[in-house]
Amino acid sequence: MILRPDVLPMSRLSILDLAFVPDVLTPGDALRNTLDLAQHAERWGYHRFWLAEHHNMVGIASAATAVVIGYVAGGTRTIRVGSGGIMLPNHAPLVIAEQFGTLESLYPGRIDLGLGRAPGTDPLTIRALRRNVTAADSFPQDVLELQHYFEEPGPAQAVRAIPGAGLRVPLWILGSSLFGSQLAGVTGLPYAFASHFAPTHLMNALHIYRKEFQPSPQLDRPYCAAGVNVIVADTDAEARRLFTSPQQQFTRLIRGTPGKLLPPIDDINTFWAPHEEQQASAMLKYAFVGSPETVRRGLEAFVRDTGVDELIVAAAIYDHSARLRSYELLAELWKDVSATSPAVVSAT
Repeated sequence: MILRPDVLPMSRLSILDLAFVPDVLTPGDALRNTLDLAQHAERWGYHRFWLAEHHNMVGIASAATAVVIGYVAGGTRTIRVGSGGIMLPNHAPLVIAEQFGTLESLYPGRIDLGLGRAPGTDPLTIRALRRNVTAADSFPQDVLELQHYFEEPGPAQAVRAIPGAGLRVPLWILGSSLFGSQLAGVTGLPYAFASHFAPTHLMNALHIYRKEFQPSPQLDRPYCAAGVNVIVADTDAEARRLFTSPQQQFTRLIRGTPGKLLPPIDDINTFWAPHEEQQASAMLKYAFVGSPETVRRGLEAFVRDTGVDELIVAAAIYDHSARLRSYELLAELWKDVSATSPAVVSAT
């Protein structure tokens, strides 16, 4: 789907926060910063605040994702809060239905349940999670089972999610390959692609999703989102310096030595080797870094090329005040875009 250059749909802005732990802080500090960011984001007009399940990663504090969602939802009033995502093969569908049924009962109309089929961790931790290595094979069936628990129970239904039954918590399919796009299409669910770290199949995945989409009780037309990395500062140079923190982070992932988020550095070329630069830069293909005008031009082109209904913004910025400033500048520049753009298709 490529739009005419003179037509720009108004994509919603949402945030994906992994509760990154800077090297001088604790997970508790990171989680308190997450809530502070969500509270600011609510005031700035962001639509949704996503949190993701990762395990055995010292630089990410959101492993107990449902707990963190409750913490954030309890500290905010209007912004939607959801999982981007829950790695469903790590869990029994009934348990997730009960957890998110509880969240929906406490914060009605504000909870979203994004589902992925990756483990979100390494092979040793998969075993520690008691995860069956073949669990991902039943992901489509598990999604349908989970969906069933949120429907009104039948009189003969022996197993029910309490809370959960009848609450119809909105489900999303998340993915970084073509499998999820097809599943989201045939089940009529909204779809989010993880192009903030795995950009390769973005355009094909969106095409397949729209082609395969079948209307469902949850959604009558396709609704897709894409992850992007965005860092905004007063100048291009300042933003590029802040960007060296995620560049270091991705380089360490390539090396197999992940850790806490590192502070920005003056010259990233002193940190990575040429082959690491190539790999990390490929993973960060959809990174929009610079002054408000620079970022605006990049995001407008991305939305024109993809036609996504929602931008899910990640920003691994070391200093919390700089991170807040980046998201504030982004909200301001996107409001200017929205003033002259068609309205977004409404999902949840």
